[in-house]
Amino acid sequence: MLDIKFLRENPDTVKENIKKKFQDVKLPLVDEVIELDKERRESQAEADAIRAEKNKISKQIGALMAQGKKDEAEEVKKKVAESAARLKELEDRAPEVEDKIKAIMMRIPNIIDDSVPIGKDDSENVELEKFGEPVVPDFEVPYHTDIIEKLGGIDLDSAREVAGNGFYYLIGDVARLHSAVLTYARDFMIDKGFTYVIPPYMIRSDVVTGVMSFDEMESMMYKIEGEDLYLIGTSEHSMIGRFINKMVDEEKLPLTFTSYSPCFRKEKGAHGIEERGVYRIHQFEKQEMIVICKPEESMDWYNKMWSYTVELFRSLDIPVRTLECCSGDLADLKVKSCDVEAWSPRQKKYFEVGSCSNLGDAQARRLKIRVKDEDGNKYLAHTLNNTVVAPPRMLIAFLENNLNEDGSVNIPEVLRPYMGGKEIIKPQA
Repeated sequence: MLDIKFLRENPDTVKENIKKKFQDVKLPLVDEVIELDKERRESQAEADAIRAEKNKISKQIGALMAQGKKDEAEEVKKKVAESAARLKELEDRAPEVEDKIKAIMMRIPNIIDDSVPIGKDDSENVELEKFGEPVVPDFEVPYHTDIIEKLGGIDLDSAREVAGNGFYYLIGDVARLHSAVLTYARDFMIDKGFTYVIPPYMIRSDVVTGVMSFDEMESMMYKIEGEDLYLIGTSEHSMIGRFINKMVDEEKLPLTFTSYSPCFRKEKGAHGIEERGVYRIHQFEKQEMIVICKPEESMDWYNKMWSYTVELFRSLDIPVRTLECCSGDLADLKVKSCDVEAWSPRQKKYFEVGSCSNLGDAQARRLKIRVKDEDGNKYLAHTLNNTVVAPPRMLIAFLENNLNEDGSVNIPEVLRPYMGGKEIIKPQA
């Protein structure tokens, strides 16, 4: 959410940013909120003037009564009554105007960074850099569910009966591999100096609207019926929500966390064959990284964060690339974002396995997360988040890139301590 003062003083900049995001339907919102803001400020000035005049007249009435001038005092009282009625009218209108301004401001997108490429959607995202040599083996790589089934590691049919489409049972060595990847990712981030956290898996509506746009909320979040609670779509939501209405001492920054959680998402829309199996599902687990820092440090942290994900994937023998998200592919709160994509030997292309985002002060403004420096000055923090690893999607990349022709899967050296020393997972008879 933007600063209303910034919007008031830079309406053309805000409109140009809306155009860059190809959201022209939101252009009228800028003028609408400016008019409401003008009304709010004028009403506040009038209300303050009425209160000041009321105090002045009250003293005048007292003086007239003391002088025995009751008739004059009664006339003055009538003026006070008229002023009181107008003041009540202004006070009654104020919350309505305030709510309208807030609702509109939450729909106006954040100002994107100058480095963000301009494009309508994810088809116009820009490749930045490749890490590792993509390899296509001499043998045919099966679809990921076929690989897992041969390892005796999945039961989709039973999951459909129990919970419907978009769910799964992972079994045996594959389930262990799933947990091993998460545990390795946890330790990897702890070694980078991040503090490990397990957060709440449900959050209240004021946190939901503080960490994401209404469009994201509608397409992602599961609401708990009859309660003011939502299942989280990522641990970033509850991790940033932890600091709602808090003042952070500047000397404690940056705050760096790595959090584990299950994630729950609606994942609306039709999906092609490449998004079946365990690629796009309603429930998964993820290791996340979150940073709260000074504004001037946020871009440095942004670059560190995505590089950590690249480093982790390369340690598991998975080639990856980074992809700069274009303006039209950025969620409204984001200043800048890039995806980390893993190589798929079966598809002979890369696919998304993580996303790193700098949200500037948007979340901090909505949640009132402020920083106090040593001189007592207060300002809004910057917040960032990034996927460390999110199996089972990451598991697809792992299995395809470590698959042998006989259907067995190699376990990279860094992961073996988390797999009881196993070097390979073999197909079941």
